[in-house]
Amino acid sequence: MSVDQAYNFRAIDVSVSTAGLLNEGQLSALRAESYETVVNLLPHDSEYAVEREQDIVNGKGIDYIYIPADFAAPTERAYQAFVSTVKACQTKKLLIHCAANYRVPAFYPMYAYEYLGWDAGRTREHIGSIWHPEENPTWDQFISRYIPDKG
Repeated sequence: MSVDQAYNFRAIDVSVSTAGLLNEGQLSALRAESYETVVNLLPHDSEYAVEREQDIVNGKGIDYIYIPADFAAPTERAYQAFVSTVKACQTKKLLIHCAANYRVPAFYPMYAYEYLGWDAGRTREHIGSIWHPEENPTWDQFISRYIPDKG
């Protein structure tokens, strides 16, 4: 099974894709799809976490970066670690994932707004194409600290 069949998969561009949870087969197929780095925002203690994910990914010669982002309480620290990671991986084909691709389409568009020139409309539109953070006040407030309303 290909990575583009993962839950809520989105290709941002040729170098960056985001997804919800990937199964072992999809993780094993990442090298064949030219991915060089996986960033996992899903805490290992989540009921949805894939056991041995890092071993599977590293075993395929792919870099693995773990930045646990608590869905119940997103933090500035996790976001800043994400920003540093994405900046460091700009020349690599990158897959960023979590459980449902909710954390990622908050963090990546916030990053894109701050550093890649996405406007607020495009940023909020991308987020809204995957989930509706206004239904989760904690995330809605967190995102609003970085991205203004479309307006």
